[in-house]
Amino acid sequence: MRVLGIDPGTAAMGFGIVEGRWPGGVRLVECGVIRTKATDSLPSRLRQLHDGVAELISFYQPDCVAVETAFHGKNVRTTLVLGHARGVVLLAAETAGTTIAEYEPRLVKKTVVGKGGALKQQMGYMVAHILKLKSAPRPEDAADAVGVALAHVLLHGRPQVRSLTASVK
Repeated sequence: MRVLGIDPGTAAMGFGIVEGRWPGGVRLVECGVIRTKATDSLPSRLRQLHDGVAELISFYQPDCVAVETAFHGKNVRTTLVLGHARGVVLLAAETAGTTIAEYEPRLVKKTVVGKGGALKQQMGYMVAHILKLKSAPRPEDAADAVGVALAHVLLHGRPQVRSLTASVK
């Protein structure tokens, strides 16, 4: 199974591609961020993000795109803009005919780290540990995206997974 994990954002959208099954072996294929300029208009930034995700899907041919759901932060504008970023990811995956899985951030953290309130450093550490990497992927947005992809693999490798907060289309 090859999974493209996405940590949505408009300035830096993290991505991580993992391949394998759990239990068994999972390896990191690639990770990084798609960056946009703060001086560009929101529509321009969304187009750049869409094109970047579409290119990743076309090149790596994942079986699934796993993306974090929007969290309800204190800043409503930030939450709305994050929703736009998630929308272009979902559009790129749907256009490519790729399976889409959505996970709440707390479920990703609980699955990978063991605590739903885990810190970014803890996520990076556990991603490196599970994938047997010398250090956590950088920047943190990339590590978070790898964590989303790993959560999908871990959840779908376990027998009789019960999750009320995950949805797969």
